[in-house]
Amino acid sequence: MDKVINYIKEVIEESKKVTWPTRRQTIFFTVTVLIISVAVAYYLGLLDFLFSSGLKFLLTR
Repeated sequence: MDKVINYIKEVIEESKKVTWPTRRQTIFFTVTVLIISVAVAYYLGLLDFLFSSGLKFLLTR
């Protein structure tokens, strides 16, 4: 039981050293992740469309 209590104390001490991002940084990083996610989804969708169209063309020819 002493190990568990010691572990919890150490976790509390370490969590006091954490530097949390500001609200502005959090919003910026969230928007950045959303923009990159949409761009990657669009890119992959475009590739999927091109490959499926090419495959259809080859198979129906």
